[in-house]
Amino acid sequence: MEKKIGVYICEGCGIGSSLDIEKLKGVATKEFKVPVVKTHAAFCGAEGIEVIKGDMQAEGVNTIVVAACSHRQFHDVFNFGADNICERVNLREQVIWSHGGEGEGVDEDTQMLAADYVRMGIVKVQKSNLPTPYEMEAFVRNIMVIGGGLSGMTAALEVAETGYDVTIVERSGELGGYAKKLRKQLPMASPFTTLEDPTIQGLIAKVSSHARIKVKTGVEIARISGAPGQFRVSFKTPGTKSEWDVPPKVKEGENATVACPVPAPDAEPAADQVSCTDILTMDPNAEIFGAIIVAAGWRPYEPKEGEFDHLGLGKLKNVVTNVQFEEMAAKGKIGAKSVAFVQSPGASEDDSDFPYCSSVTSMVSLKQAQYVTQDNSDGKAYVIYSHMRTPGLYENFYKAQQNNPGVFLTKGAVTGVSEMGGGLVVDVENTILGEPVRIPVDMVVLSTGMVPATQFEPIINLAYRQGPEFKDLELFGGYCDSNFICFPYETRRTGVYAAGCVRQTMTMAECVEDATGAALKAIQCLESTNRGQAVHPRSGDTSYPDFYFQRCTQCKRCTEECPFGALDDDERGTPKPNIARCRRCGTCMGACPERIISFKNYNIDMIGSMIKSIEVPEEDEGKYRIICLVCENDAFPAIDMAGVKKLKYSADIRFIQVRCLGSVNMVWVADAFSSGFDGVLIIGCKYGDDYQCHFAKGSELASRRMDNVGETLKRLALEKERVKQIQLSIDEYDKIPEEIGKFMEVMESVGFNPMKGF
Repeated sequence: MEKKIGVYICEGCGIGSSLDIEKLKGVATKEFKVPVVKTHAAFCGAEGIEVIKGDMQAEGVNTIVVAACSHRQFHDVFNFGADNICERVNLREQVIWSHGGEGEGVDEDTQMLAADYVRMGIVKVQKSNLPTPYEMEAFVRNIMVIGGGLSGMTAALEVAETGYDVTIVERSGELGGYAKKLRKQLPMASPFTTLEDPTIQGLIAKVSSHARIKVKTGVEIARISGAPGQFRVSFKTPGTKSEWDVPPKVKEGENATVACPVPAPDAEPAADQVSCTDILTMDPNAEIFGAIIVAAGWRPYEPKEGEFDHLGLGKLKNVVTNVQFEEMAAKGKIGAKSVAFVQSPGASEDDSDFPYCSSVTSMVSLKQAQYVTQDNSDGKAYVIYSHMRTPGLYENFYKAQQNNPGVFLTKGAVTGVSEMGGGLVVDVENTILGEPVRIPVDMVVLSTGMVPATQFEPIINLAYRQGPEFKDLELFGGYCDSNFICFPYETRRTGVYAAGCVRQTMTMAECVEDATGAALKAIQCLESTNRGQAVHPRSGDTSYPDFYFQRCTQCKRCTEECPFGALDDDERGTPKPNIARCRRCGTCMGACPERIISFKNYNIDMIGSMIKSIEVPEEDEGKYRIICLVCENDAFPAIDMAGVKKLKYSADIRFIQVRCLGSVNMVWVADAFSSGFDGVLIIGCKYGDDYQCHFAKGSELASRRMDNVGETLKRLALEKERVKQIQLSIDEYDKIPEEIGKFMEVMESVGFNPMKGF
C-alpha cells in the first residue's frame, strides 16, 4: 500500500483555545512533510467527516491521523473502511483536560505534550501496514459438546437451533447426567418458591430427535489437536488405552510428545521428538470440529479416609451425603421423620464449609428438607449452617422454607454426631442462642460439595505443547475458566468454551443460561475465525503474528510464555504458530529476545520509533521525560476517565498504548533510556490470585521482565528505581495522579538521566 498521509487537527472541546494549532500543524508539515494537514471546529460532526472523505477522494489520502479526542470515542464515526489506516491522537482527555484547562491559554508543557502525541501518531501510521485476514483451509462449522447432561444438552440444542451441526460426546451410556437422578429440581422460574418436577426427560427427547444433533455415548476424548475451525478429534472407549491417547509430558519443558506408533511421514525423528499433532494426523477415524464446548459437569466430593469421622460418615449407618440422600428420595418415601442437614464440618473453630460447597449446596439442603416434611406429616428437618447462601431471586425460596413449620434453620458448628437410643444425636456449638445444643434425629445428611469433573479425569486431552488439560485448573481449584471477571465461558484454549459446573457450581437454571452463553461464544468463534478475525478480547482484529524464522534461536520463550497455547514447536524447538488459536495479545513479541515476531500494525520497530520521535529536552531545560507503556484494556480506559474527570498530573509523562503488558519487549525500555528518557512506567492490569488481565498473565510476565531490566540498569549505573510497574483496574482512575506523582518524586530524587544528550 502506497501511503498518502493526511493529518486532521480538531479545534473543538477547548482544544483550539488551549493549544497553538498553527504550531501543531507545523509539526506535521515541517517535521514530517505531510502533504495534507487541516483543522476544523468539530471533525466528529458531519461537516468535519466530509472534509476528510473529500480529501480521500480528491487527494488520495488513505492514511489518516485524527488529532482530537480519545480513540475510545466516536470509533464508528472515524471508521473509513478496511482499505485505509486511521490513527487517533488524543489531544482532549490526555492533554488539555489533564494539563491546564479549557480556554486558559497556551501552556508550554501542554503544547510540548500535544506536539509529541502528534509526532507519535504520524510515526505510528508510517510504520503501520494494513493487516490481511488469515485464510484457513478446510474450515468446518460444526461444534462438539463434551458432556450429555443438562448443560451439554442445552448448549447442543441452542447451537442446533441456530442452524449449526453439533455432536454430543457423553462418556456414560446415556444422556441426562446427574439431573436424571433427581426426585425434584430447584425452581427455575419466578417466583422461585416451590420445587419443580424434573424437566430433563423432555430435554433428552428434544435432543435425541433433533436433525442437527448427533449423539455419541459410551465414548470419551483420546486427543484433540488443531485449532478453531479445524479441531481434529480422536475418540476411545472409556477406561481403555488408545494409540491416539495424549501422552505424558516429557521432562524437558512441557512439550507433550511421545513415541509415535507408526513412522512419521518424511522424517525419522527420535522417538521422544514426534509431536502429538503429527501422530494425530495419522488417525483415519478422527473427526473435524470447528469449536468445542466443555460441559462435563461435576462429581460428588469424595471425603478422604477419616476426614469426617467426627460426623459419623462411614461409621454410623444413617449418616449419608446429600447425593446419597437424593438417590434415596428418588426411589421413594423418606422413612426418617427427623433429619439434620449439616452444612459445614464444624470440627474446628473456623466456619468453613465442606470443600467445594456453594450456594447450590445450601439450596439443595433446603430442597431436601422439604422431602422430609412432604413425606411425613410430623417430619422435622434441621438445617445447621455456617453460611446460608441463596442469591438473587432464590431468596424467595429461602423465605418459603423459613415459613415451613417443619423446617428449622439455625447457625452453628456441628462438633460431633453419635448414636443414642437407637438413633443419632447431633452436637452443635456457637449457636445463635449462645449455648451448645443436642439435637436427636433419625438421620444426618452432610452437604458435601460439587467437584468439577476436570478434577477427576482428563477431559479434553489436548495435543498442545503446554499439556493436555487447561493450564488454569490449579489456579481455579479445578474449574476451567480463563477470566471470571471479563470473559465467562472462555478458557485459555481458543475455541474451547466451558459451560455449567465445570466452570463453577451452578443451579440448573444457571446451567441453562450458562450453556446458552457458551453456545453463542462458540458460534462467534466459528464465524470470526472463518473471516480471519481474532476472537475475544480483540474481537474483529485481522492482524496476526509473523515470524522471521531465519533469525530464530529456538530459545522457546515465545512458546512457553504464550497464555493460550497458540504456539507448538517442532523437534528442533522452532515455533509452529497456530494462528486461529492466537488472541493477538503480542505476548510472543514481547518475549522474543531476537525481535523476530511482529504484526503488520503493531511491532517492535513501530513502538520503538514512536519513543524515539518524542522530543527530549536537554538537562539544562529542567524538564523530565517519562515514557509510560499502557495496557489497552484496563489502564488506558482508566487514564481516559481521569481526563474526563479533569484530574491533573505531570505533563512530563508520554503515554503509549500497548495491546497487553505481555507484549512489552524490553528493547523499548532500552530505546527510551538511550534516547534520554529519565524514567519508564508501565501500567497494566492486576495480577495474582484475583488477576484481571484480559490476556491471563501479561502483567505478571511484564513484572518478571522488569525485574531483569532493573538488574541491567544497575549494572549500567542507572538506578533501577527509574523503571516501575503499576497495577491498575479500570475503575481506579482516581489513583492515576497519585501514582504518577509518586513516580515523579522518585525522578526528582535520582535526577536526570546521565545518558541524556549522548
